[in-house]
Parts: sequence; C-alpha cells; structure tokens
Amino acid sequence: MRKKADDMGVDVLLIDTGDRIEGNGLYDASDPKGEYTYDIFKEQSIDVLSTGNHELYQSDAAQREYEKTVPNFKGNYLASNLDYINPKTGQAIPMAQRFRKFTTKNQGIRVLAFGFLFDFTGNANNTVVQPVEKTIEEKWFQDAIREDVDLFLVAGHVTPRGPEYKAIYKAIRSQKWDTPIQFFGGHSHIRDFTKYDSKAYALQSGRYMETIGWLSIDGIKGKGKKTDAKEVGTEASYTVQRRYIDNNLYGYHYHTGLNESTFPTEHGKNVSTFIHQARKSLKLDYNYGCAPKDLWLNRAPYPSNDSLLTWLENEVMPDIIFSKERKDVPTLAITNSGAMRFDIFKGSFSRDTTYIISPFVSKFNYIKDVPYKSAKGLLKLLNNNGPIFSTAGLHTSQLGPPEQLSILTDIIAPAQPAKDVYTSGGAQAPLLSSDAPDLIPGYTTKDDSGDDGDDTLHAPISFYQVPNCIQSPISFPSSGEPEKVDVVFVDFIQPWVLLALQFSGEGYTSDDVLVYSEETLTDMMAAWIKKNWGQDC
Repeated sequence: MRKKADDMGVDVLLIDTGDRIEGNGLYDASDPKGEYTYDIFKEQSIDVLSTGNHELYQSDAAQREYEKTVPNFKGNYLASNLDYINPKTGQAIPMAQRFRKFTTKNQGIRVLAFGFLFDFTGNANNTVVQPVEKTIEEKWFQDAIREDVDLFLVAGHVTPRGPEYKAIYKAIRSQKWDTPIQFFGGHSHIRDFTKYDSKAYALQSGRYMETIGWLSIDGIKGKGKKTDAKEVGTEASYTVQRRYIDNNLYGYHYHTGLNESTFPTEHGKNVSTFIHQARKSLKLDYNYGCAPKDLWLNRAPYPSNDSLLTWLENEVMPDIIFSKERKDVPTLAITNSGAMRFDIFKGSFSRDTTYIISPFVSKFNYIKDVPYKSAKGLLKLLNNNGPIFSTAGLHTSQLGPPEQLSILTDIIAPAQPAKDVYTSGGAQAPLLSSDAPDLIPGYTTKDDSGDDGDDTLHAPISFYQVPNCIQSPISFPSSGEPEKVDVVFVDFIQPWVLLALQFSGEGYTSDDVLVYSEETLTDMMAAWIKKNWGQDC
C-alpha cells in the first residue's frame, strides 16, 4: 500500500473471512455445494483464517469445512472455540488448531494468533461451539497468553464491541498488561474500529467483501528487529491507523501505484479464468427476468413501494404459498426478513442474483387448523422481544440471520460525511478530496478513531429499521374473521413460532409441524420472477 519506503510498521489487509458460503452462486448453485469455490479460495495467500456461523448451519457444510477448507489452509486455519464431531468415532475433536505462533520474516515480530467464533447456538449437530468465556479458562489458552510474544492477534467472526472479545481482552491483559493486542472482527456487517486501550484495538471491515480493511501498526519492536542508534533508551510510540477501502480495481490501482496493465499477475489471471469457467458451467448469467425497479432491503422504509419486503409480502408470498390439498383454507404465511440478504437492482435478475438475494436452503412448514384468535397475534410476538423469549433463551434478534440486528442498530440513520479527509504520517490518502462534487452514495463511517476512515468519500445513505418477520394473509374471507387458519412459516423460524403459539395459550409442539413444501424459498422466488417479470431488459 502507499506508505513510505522506510516505514517499519506492520500493514494488514482484512476481509471478513467467516461466512465464505451462502450468498453467491459460485457456492450455492453447484451440487454438491462449493464444487468450485474451495479450489478458488485455496489459491489465496491467507495468514489467519477462522470460521463463520454460515459454515455451520448445515451438517454437510460443516463436514466440507473440515475436510476441504481446513486442509487447504493447514497451519493458518484457527478454531479456538470450535470442535468437529468425528463421524467414525463420535468424538469431538478441534475443527483446526487452536492457535498459531509465528515470527514475521522481515522484522522478526513474534505473533501469537487465535481464531474465534462468537457464542453461536444455531450450529449443526456435528459441530460444537464452546462459549468464549469457557474457552479462555482452558489450560491451553491460559498457557498461550503467558507466551513471550510481541503481538497478540485475535481474528474471528465476532462483533468487536460484543462480550466475547471483551472477555478475551481482559484475559490477555490479566497476564500481559502492556503487550499489543490487535483484534479483527466480523459478523455484524459494519465498518468499525474499536479502542480497548492504548495498545489494544479492533478492526472490522464490513460485509459481503464490499470493503477491504487496511490497518497499519507502528511501534512494535520485534525480537529480530535492528534498533536504530537514535532509538536506544527510548521506546517507539505505538500507533494504529485504519482505512476502509471500497472493493474495486480503481482503488487497487491507486494504492499499489499500478495500472490496468501492471496490476494483474499471471496467477491472478489464471484464477479469474477458472472463476469465469465455473460461472459458465453453473449458468450463473442465465436471466430469470428483468426487475422493473430497485427494491431495497434496508434503504427504503417498510412498508413502502420501494421496499423489497413489501414486494415479498404483497406480491410474491401470496402467489407461491399454495397447496392443492389446502387451497381453500385461510392461511397466514410468515417469513423472517433475514431470509432476504440484499437489495434487488433494476435490470437483469440472473441465476447468480437469486443466490445473492436469498441464498439459504429455507423451506416451508406449517401447522394446520390453528385457532385464528391465537394465530393473529403471532406476528406481533415475533417482532417484539419479550419475557417469553428471554425466559426460553431465544431472542427475536436471532431471526436474522443473527447478524441482521447489528447492522440496523449501528447504521439506523445516515451518518455525516467525513470532515478531515487527509491524515498525517504514512496513512493512506483517500481517493477524493472533501470538495469533490456529486458524491456517490455509500458508507460514511464514524468509529473510535473519528470520521476519516472511509477511503473514498460518499454521500451518506439512510438505513431503515425493518421487522424481524413479515406476514401474508392468503385465501381469507372477504368479510369477517376465519375460525381457524393454517400457519405456514419458513422452517428456520420454527422454534420462535412454536414458542409464540404456546405464549398465546396453544399447546403445539414440533410433532404438530408438517412439511408444506419441499421447494426452497429461493427456488420459489426465482420461479415467480420468471413468471411475472419479462426477460427483455
């Protein structure tokens, strides 16, 4: 990156390395899933890799993680609080090594790295996620934090401001009060930089690889680093700088000092060719239809004509929720808003777009003949955390996927554009000056280091709160209320639906739940688009 040639600091590039599956056609469209992506990922040079929650929802995905990704990054894949159940023995074994100790080549900086996952409870039964506070009490961790190193590196699919990283920070500081600690976070899908103390910070890049997080640390004295005569008897000041770089070739060219001709490498071009061939094989550019306008997941208020959730609730769900056997039965169809992952943009809606918008293997279940007096209160219960959910250990913030609430909590309103666009020293310079006209809408971030972290200046975007769940009434009588209804719901939210019904006085259990459709919401939505949106874009 653009730093002085004599700068002896440490530069780090960060992307949210968890959640490598679900959300793109390269992984989701193949059978078995990930037929091409595992070979694509292993071509990358990554020093520390950890697990995200999406790798663990399905048992077959967790198995592929253990059998493919871990060997592909052997030595660099870290699983500090994650175990895999060996299918042959039934015994829990570490998904990968618990930590890594290494020394940097040029400066001799001794690093001890961990790889954590937040306290996730929605994992498949062939994995075990141990709570972080329990993990840090184990002997191997207590021995590790007593090691004589120059830097503790904690990478993970963990929200930097959450309790898990705070617990790890306190544990390390109980033994090493002055050793630098650098956390790298994820999961909550925001750009963020957090300060714990003068030598402990956390960086989170953003979501969906929209952002490359760049971090520079100055002031670490590695064991093998030569000391300048001027520094004898003094301690170099410890400084950490960060920058959020929009993920595009223009930014890469600028910061590397290269151009369209000199930036590509032979290795990179070969990987790009492989990606192109994989996309062609999976027919990811096949066009299902032409979206008539932009539909926003969080950037338009709900309900509204520009809301993706309003479109799903009013147009799609009433059309796709259909059963020949129950076609005349009044039905309440419920899905969680987190089943939708991203916005729909006006124009071509391809097979790849389908998986970007809704990548999950969500199917529909139902409970038949539920008294309407109880069913009509379901949506309100699902959209409001209350004592009944807390008591049962369930929270509607997990109706997500669980990271959704964090996105909305942190960027619910538009932020202000950065004021100080240039920083001193060797930090990266933003691509645009503060008086640049016609700014493109994008992230305008304010974190613990101020509002100068965004590499490219943007006009601020408004984000709006959306409900946990939406509901479509289907086949209801033209007047009056039905006595009973079928309650159809995405299988992911079944625990919350049953709990809400019990809170309403009904005694339904999982034994009363029937399969409504074997098709996924993703496939049903794609079929609706093919039927209703013309293909002439």
